[in-house]
Amino acid sequence: MIVSTSSEIHARRTGAVARGVGSVLSSYVDRASGGTLTDVDGREWIDFAAGIAVTNVGNSAPAVVAAVREQVERFTHTCFMVTPYESYVAVCEQLNSLTPGGFEKRSALFNSGAEAVENAVKIARYATGRQAVIVFEHGYHGRTNLTMALTAKNMPYKHGFGPFAPEVYRAPMSYPLRDGLTGEQAAARAIDVITTQVGAQNVAAIVIEPIQGEGGFVVPAPGFLPALASWASANGALFVADEIQTGFCRTGDWFASEHEQVVPDLITTAKGIAGGLPLAAVTGRAEVMDAVHVGGLGGTYGGNPIACAAALASIETMRELDLAAAARRIGGVLTERLTTLADKYPQIAQVRGRGAMIAIELTKPGTLDPDPILTGAVNKVCHAAGLLTLTCGTWGNVFRFLPPLVISDDELDRGLTILDQALATTA
Repeated sequence: MIVSTSSEIHARRTGAVARGVGSVLSSYVDRASGGTLTDVDGREWIDFAAGIAVTNVGNSAPAVVAAVREQVERFTHTCFMVTPYESYVAVCEQLNSLTPGGFEKRSALFNSGAEAVENAVKIARYATGRQAVIVFEHGYHGRTNLTMALTAKNMPYKHGFGPFAPEVYRAPMSYPLRDGLTGEQAAARAIDVITTQVGAQNVAAIVIEPIQGEGGFVVPAPGFLPALASWASANGALFVADEIQTGFCRTGDWFASEHEQVVPDLITTAKGIAGGLPLAAVTGRAEVMDAVHVGGLGGTYGGNPIACAAALASIETMRELDLAAAARRIGGVLTERLTTLADKYPQIAQVRGRGAMIAIELTKPGTLDPDPILTGAVNKVCHAAGLLTLTCGTWGNVFRFLPPLVISDDELDRGLTILDQALATTA
């Protein structure tokens, strides 16, 4: 086994890895479990990132490891479109059962969140015979050409990569900190844009994150999502919930749509579905999913048997450990401690989120002017002190907290103490 230091690996990286692939840390991970990561130099970080909401069940969760090991020994790949296997079917059965809505459903499996969103758009256009897709300010849906068109933020996701896919239209998002509107008022504003600038009869789908991820953990005002879903239903458009970051117990429910009893026509999932292995899905109404001709959906690696085994083990772990309840408990701790910090540091304009998907937005005191410089400085101090944090937001001024749902109370407490110290040092 080759053992290298982080600095040695980093030196090799500059000559081997494309510059456009960035990393938050310059340290290189050797092992991880529960709520911590350890690098090749033996240094430990408390994990408030979970691989961007992927390792909800923790890194190398025992059931996932066992399931993957067993599947690797049986077979690693056949391509479901060539020689199918039971685990793909079993994952689809679980998704059909777990996602909101009591109607008959179908699922299809893919590799990444962006791929799932692309296929949701394909399905919506095919099923409705329409072309226009409505997305929202601050939204993030991926890095492929179509999903870059759906994504709002230019840098670093879109800059220089156009032209982008057509027939994508952006509506204003409900952003309570900044617009002061009720959910119904914000929905009326968005619907006015859709009807006057696009035309209801042209809309194939509304695609929205129930809680925005990269855009800043923006939680829409109550009533916003139900009003959009109701408008879509009344006008023959499909309501597509992008639950790639919010799904699988992250927000305290299996899916964030459940909080306001919103039932999507289609729902996209990835990230937390398979304990760290690449897997994604589109799940939705049977008549919509089955509208596409045979062979119109798929991909060589979609629903890989190893990833499917990991997903089944992850879902069972979520049930056994009641990770939805764990997310609510973590969210309570985060919200209480961060609210205390907001009283202490006027740079914290808002604490927001749901379950174990919580954020703070930093602004210049007494204003809503974003402060990305302070945000970056706090982030660096946290990293140096052994806490892995992530920033996000259209202006880069939001901290998002996404700990694994199996993080210990002690790890959570130590991480928040480091954040407090980092704010004290910089703010």
